[in-house]
Amino acid sequence: ANLERANLSGADLTWADLERASLIHANLKGAKLKGANLKEANLKGANLEGANLNDANLKEANLEKADLSLTDFIGANLKKANLEKANLYYANLKGADLTKANLKEANLEKANFTKAILRRANLRDKKYFSEAIFEGADMYGVKGVKW
Repeated sequence: ANLERANLSGADLTWADLERASLIHANLKGAKLKGANLKEANLKGANLEGANLNDANLKEANLEKADLSLTDFIGANLKKANLEKANLYYANLKGADLTKANLKEANLEKANFTKAILRRANLRDKKYFSEAIFEGADMYGVKGVKW
């Protein structure tokens, strides 16, 4: 589906199948995407501020330069997702799986990664890291972080 630049602000897309959808620069601010299938979707530059992506499948999705501030990703699958230069300010990623995700140059300020899986994720050249929470997170093999 081609939804480039679509205005889906506040839309209820709970459990929607958007696999491989093109949502480049789409406005999904405050959208309900709980349990949605966004596998391999292209969300480059999309606005997802305050959206609910709890339990969503974002495996291999492109979220480069996306606004993910105040967004909920509790239990979401973000394996191999591209979050390069994304804004994750105050994002809630509790229990999310970010195995091999690319977070290069992402804003992780005040993001919550409690019990998240970040195995072999790329955190190189992160922009902001202050007050991010990694309590109980699996950080095995993370690139770019020295504890």
